[in-house]
Amino acid sequence: MAPSLIRSPVQLPPVEALALSQQAPAILQSSPSTVSSSALGSLFSAAEKPELWIQYENLILSSLRTGDDRAAQECLDRLVARFGNNDRVKALGGLIKEAQAQNNGELEKILKEYDQMLEENNTNLPIMKRRIALLRSMGRLSDAASALVQLLDFSPTDSEAWSELSDLYFSQGLYPQAIYAMEEVLILAPNAWNVHARLGELQYMAATASGATSGSYQKQMAEAIKRFSRSIELCDDYLRGYYGLKLVRSAVGAAKMIWLLTPSQVTKRLLNDNTKPAKQTDDEDFSLPDSNTIERLNELATAKLAEIVRHSSAQDRGWRGYGAAEVAAARELLSEDAPSGIER
Repeated sequence: MAPSLIRSPVQLPPVEALALSQQAPAILQSSPSTVSSSALGSLFSAAEKPELWIQYENLILSSLRTGDDRAAQECLDRLVARFGNNDRVKALGGLIKEAQAQNNGELEKILKEYDQMLEENNTNLPIMKRRIALLRSMGRLSDAASALVQLLDFSPTDSEAWSELSDLYFSQGLYPQAIYAMEEVLILAPNAWNVHARLGELQYMAATASGATSGSYQKQMAEAIKRFSRSIELCDDYLRGYYGLKLVRSAVGAAKMIWLLTPSQVTKRLLNDNTKPAKQTDDEDFSLPDSNTIERLNELATAKLAEIVRHSSAQDRGWRGYGAAEVAAARELLSEDAPSGIER
């Protein structure tokens, strides 16, 4: 069954995106090419349905992913006929041009067009975001990050922009900046379990990055555990939260065997690490949970991941929302811990 055209297809796997784009010819043929929004005009043409325009926009996105430029252009033409060249429609038109570009020269030309539009209206958010996306696709990550910072100066409550900035910093290995930007997302969406888990992932990677001090290691690992725990508290079937908890436990155990030590022994070992600066820092205020707590969290994560893998692999009803790659990663992590004697 093809996914709904009302939902954005951006995160769909390729197979589902293809199924969605294959609906384009039938939808375009069955839908009127022109629609009147006026009361008088509706007497002589088809009535306007708001979901029709959402379908057209989503068809553009899915058609471009599968190389159906013709269907994407026809959807855009219908949007132009209805709404004119407003900012959102211009951004969709730019997206189609980007997809059809054959080389960097053509992309540079599109980038200049975006710059010209922003000279005329520097608050044009859809074009600003398309320009940032284009800069990133061209490998100009620092320019994209700078443009995002400017956008956030103008629109500081844009959680999507903060999330993108975090990802840009992460792709450059700038973990503190990536964590800061993701914390801004969390301020705007405090109950988003996926954001808590993503912040935990960033903190875990910051802790295990080369050059991390022992104090930073302890702080980031402790915060990662808190974030992963909060994510499964908000959504008790969230795979990435349980995966993160088990990953943190495994990493801590392989590196330090911390869960076998008392909190005072943990602190002593971290302070004796040669990479730890002699000067006391605020990072020492963060301590990892005791060994019993970490073990209980690990047992919970193991049991829940095994349940998710089992039901998702069997395609049981109510367990079909997990990505194949996520389930495969969970199965592999469980198999690495198989010698512990816990039933799978």
